[in-house]
Amino acid sequence: MSRWKGLPEELDPCVRQLVVRLRRVKDHSGLSLRQLAAKTGYSTSSWERYLAGRSLPPREAVEAMARLGGDDPTRLLALHEVATEAWGKGAGHADPADLTDRADRPDRVDRQGETAGTEPGTDTPRPHGRALRITLIAGSVALVLAVAATVLLAVRLTDGQGRAVAAGLTASATTAPGSPEESERTRYTCRADRIDGRWYAGNSRTMKAILAKGHAGPEVAEAQCLLREAGLSPGVVDGIFGPHTERAVRDLQKRARLVVDGIIGPHTWKALRE
Repeated sequence: MSRWKGLPEELDPCVRQLVVRLRRVKDHSGLSLRQLAAKTGYSTSSWERYLAGRSLPPREAVEAMARLGGDDPTRLLALHEVATEAWGKGAGHADPADLTDRADRPDRVDRQGETAGTEPGTDTPRPHGRALRITLIAGSVALVLAVAATVLLAVRLTDGQGRAVAAGLTASATTAPGSPEESERTRYTCRADRIDGRWYAGNSRTMKAILAKGHAGPEVAEAQCLLREAGLSPGVVDGIFGPHTERAVRDLQKRARLVVDGIIGPHTWKALRE
C-alpha cells in the first residue's frame, strides 16, 4: 500500500472523501503515477495535485480512474459532484474548471499543435466549438445530478445505516452534524459484544458508512465505543465526530497500517470490529 502524505487540514470533508477514495482506487490498480498518466491522458504532475488535494480533478479523470481501478464509477462521480460544489463554495477557491490543467486534457490539441475549437493561427474560438462545449458540459452536469440522486435514494432504501453517507453528500440536512440540538436530544451507551468474530457496541452494525469530522449520529457513537474498546480515547461518547474522535481514529489507522486520514471508511470499520 502506498505511503500517502497527509491532506491539508483546511480541506473540505466532501473533497477529502473524494481524494481518499481516489487514493484507494489507485492503490488497488497497482499503477504508478507515470502509468496512470499514460493511460488517462492527464499528466503525472496533474495526478500529483489531484491526489494531494491541491487541485480538484475533472470528471473525466475521475471516471478514468474508476475504470482502471475496477471501482464503481457511479459512486466516485457522486462524490465528485458534491466535492465540486464544496470546492466552489470554499473561501479563496477558484472555479474547479480553471484549476485543471487544460494542456493535459487528451483531446485539447490537434496534430499541428493548434488548440481545438479555434481558427488556425488565431486565439478566437469558433462559434460552433463553443456551443458544442456548452452543450456537453450541460449534459454532463445533468447526468451527474441524476446519478447522485439515484445513489442517495438507493442508499436510503437499502441501508438505513447509510444516513451518515447521505448526510455527507447532501447540503439540505435539517440539523447540522454535531450541533448542540442533536447532542442534547440523543444519549448513547456502549454495550460491547463479540458476534461472529466481530465487535459490536449496540449503536450500529454498519461496515460501510463513511464518517469524517463534523458528522453526527449512531454510527459515530458506535465508532467511539469501539475506539474505547481498542484502548484509544475518543472523548465523550456523544455521537459527534470531533477532534478527539479524529485523533483516536488516526491512532487506530497508524496501528492497523492503513491510510492515516482521520476518516472512517470500510477498511477502518474492519479494523475497529476485529
